[in-house]
Amino acid sequence: MVLTTVEFGQIAQGMGLFVLACAILTGIAFVRNWGWRFRMVGVTLFSVVLTAGLFALSLTPLTKEVVAGAVPYKTVYDRFGTEAVIAVAPTISPEELALTLEQAAARLFSTGRINNGTDKFTIRARTIVHPRPGVSEPLYLGYWQQSLRLRTDPDRVLNINQTNFNRLQSFVNP
Repeated sequence: MVLTTVEFGQIAQGMGLFVLACAILTGIAFVRNWGWRFRMVGVTLFSVVLTAGLFALSLTPLTKEVVAGAVPYKTVYDRFGTEAVIAVAPTISPEELALTLEQAAARLFSTGRINNGTDKFTIRARTIVHPRPGVSEPLYLGYWQQSLRLRTDPDRVLNINQTNFNRLQSFVNP
């Protein structure tokens, strides 16, 4: 069973009420000088930590975005700045690349990325080709560019490098 962000929010609210009850009980324990009052301090503070964690889980979705038709990729460069690079298989088609870049953009998007003088987040897709034995060369097939702040940017840009795709075909189908 996978909990949604709404369910985590509801559980966090319930835990908040539990923390309030523990704090009141801890206060009463201190006023009445009960022997287990310091244990209640630990229970209350541990409950605060759990509540904070549940609240954080209610803000961020735990599931990964899935775009139908996208192929598996690996993130090979991402320093949480304005650029990331993913690696795809050399057998990918331009249509699959477009869907894969869309999926990568959804999964890698975060408003906490470091702005290095630009407000655009760029994801480049590359594969490795071998022009001759013992030589490997990265071949950039396209990129996706969108706002650093808007998850659904209406001005996003998808660029598929058809020249490199044609070059890739010469390596895949010699």
